[in-house]
Amino acid sequence: QVQLVESGGGSVQAGGSLRLSCAASGGTFSSYDMGWFRQAPGKAREFVAAVSWSGGGIDYADSVKGRFVISRDNAKNTVYLQMNSLKSEDTAVYYCAADWKYGRYSRHESDYDYWGQGTQVTVSS
Repeated sequence: QVQLVESGGGSVQAGGSLRLSCAASGGTFSSYDMGWFRQAPGKAREFVAAVSWSGGGIDYADSVKGRFVISRDNAKNTVYLQMNSLKSEDTAVYYCAADWKYGRYSRHESDYDYWGQGTQVTVSS
């Protein structure tokens, strides 16, 4: 069983930056693809970014491409989401997720087996 704990959320003004972290425990972190998703009030959860088990495969939603950077440190069992040039529409609860069928770094939340509890990001304009 894998446990995921997100941190780093908070409130920031538009144009600012935040870095989210997701610490994993209870499994072999380097065997999992990792993803970040978000859910804004009244909206469905949506894909943000994903990284393969090795870090060699990365995918971003069009809405964050060029502003967000996903990375992972397998030695620290942690995946990161660096968020730059934040916009009010980035306001959401951000979740990290782990997929044990590594190699596909999927955009589909149904492909992920484990989820964190989420961290709130609020961007004010």
